[in-house]
Amino acid sequence: MGEVGGGSFVSWGYAASRGFVFATEEINRDIHLLPNLTLGFSIWDSGDSVAGSLLGTMDFLTGQGKLVPNYSCRTHPPLAALIGELRSALSVPIARWLGLYKFPQLLQYIRNVHFQTPQKSEVFFDANGDLPSVYDILNVQKNSEDDFHLVNVGYVNSTPPHGKEIVVNKSAIQWRGGKTQVPQSVCSESCPPGSSQIPAKGWSHCCFDCESCPDGQFADRRDMQQCTKCPEDQYPNARRDDCIPKVLTFLTYEEPLGMTLSCMALVFSLLTVIVLMIFVKHQGTPIVKSNNRALSYTLLLALTLCFLCSLLFIGRPTTASCILQQMTFGITFTVAISSVLAKTIIVVLAFKGTRPGSWLRRWASTRVSNAVVIICSLIQMILCGIWMAISPPFLDVVSDFEPGQILIGCNEGSTAIFYCVLGYMGFLALGSFTVAFLARNLPDTFNEAKFITFSMLVFFSVWVSFLPAYQSTKGKTMVAVEVFAILASGAGLLICIFIPKCYVILWRPHQNTQEWLKGHPHSRGAVSP
Repeated sequence: MGEVGGGSFVSWGYAASRGFVFATEEINRDIHLLPNLTLGFSIWDSGDSVAGSLLGTMDFLTGQGKLVPNYSCRTHPPLAALIGELRSALSVPIARWLGLYKFPQLLQYIRNVHFQTPQKSEVFFDANGDLPSVYDILNVQKNSEDDFHLVNVGYVNSTPPHGKEIVVNKSAIQWRGGKTQVPQSVCSESCPPGSSQIPAKGWSHCCFDCESCPDGQFADRRDMQQCTKCPEDQYPNARRDDCIPKVLTFLTYEEPLGMTLSCMALVFSLLTVIVLMIFVKHQGTPIVKSNNRALSYTLLLALTLCFLCSLLFIGRPTTASCILQQMTFGITFTVAISSVLAKTIIVVLAFKGTRPGSWLRRWASTRVSNAVVIICSLIQMILCGIWMAISPPFLDVVSDFEPGQILIGCNEGSTAIFYCVLGYMGFLALGSFTVAFLARNLPDTFNEAKFITFSMLVFFSVWVSFLPAYQSTKGKTMVAVEVFAILASGAGLLICIFIPKCYVILWRPHQNTQEWLKGHPHSRGAVSP
């Protein structure tokens, strides 16, 4: 049935060969096992070496002592199969060699073999020509006397249903050191989700430390070698094992800060409208007529728009609102400050030109005040036009503003022109303050110059504080700072210039008469429109 050439037998090889001879003879005696077929065999000893095994294989293939590749000199019927060595170290080279010659390991014959031994044991071969078998799984254990013995902890059976081929009693297994727990094959604990493996210096690749994922990254599986970065619109959760959507953040009307600022804007705008209505209703009284009635109306309308434009800074910004908020703020405030400047100039000209026919008195007219407001406002409009043409404000989205937040805000575009717009308003305010401060001691019943001086002091205090605060904040806090500066500076102008006059109009009407003004020599500088 099979042969391997060689020299002398060794003891275990001799025992194996005798078992092979006995099995072959038993098969030939039984007429039911292989009817009409008689098995023969030749046995070679390989000398327990690869070279001997291959030499015997070549002799098996050629049939003579002189080895001639791809040639057979056998005169009797060819051998049907070859049974290799007991050790795989020798049988594997034999199998590779036979494969080159495409020699068949008798598969087409033994697939149909199926019989029972006299001991009622069933013998058959599977589709691969393998003999189904059962093996015990033994565990080497040490007893109390430090002696080793084998303990059956399971079995391997190739015939039972799928999933039952291997059965192991894990509780019966004893590991090194007498432990019943399965030892770990690595020197480090498994890294949980939310962390990554950091190789330990000086150790093998299976030794590592676990390090939590850095900001903006996550690990959703165990033992990840590197954390993964979250998408820009998401951020890692507290465990760093998943990413969740970021929240859009901007100054809203619903939050306390936005609600407070919007209420302040509406209250001040309503108060300004009320003052305007008071002035219109009492437009014929000396207080309203003094120092150019039209300038007072212009200033009150500009302040109303200033308060209302602050609402453009609150709520979800858009490209249109980003452009409107800066343009409206710059132009309306310029109209308000230029109106104050015109009022200041008119007060000075009126008191300096008290003599009839004085050339200074001719300049204290409505046309001059209107020209001051128009020219000053036109310059600011040109600056804003250049701003819009070169680098206008735009909607800006900052995805890495804070963990878990995406900031939606307005970018000024050209920062240089933005500060030019602020600087121009400051220049007008400085001019108003200078003129009003120099004229603060002029004889005036209601002391218009002093009121303007105080209003400009408030204006300067607010905007000088605004610049460093604006630069040191970010996000919606920056927006809130700008809105507060608009409201505070506008409120300073309204309160310092108009509230004292409204007080006299409403609660001191006896002082708002021509007779009372004529009885005070300080009133001679009053100018009507």
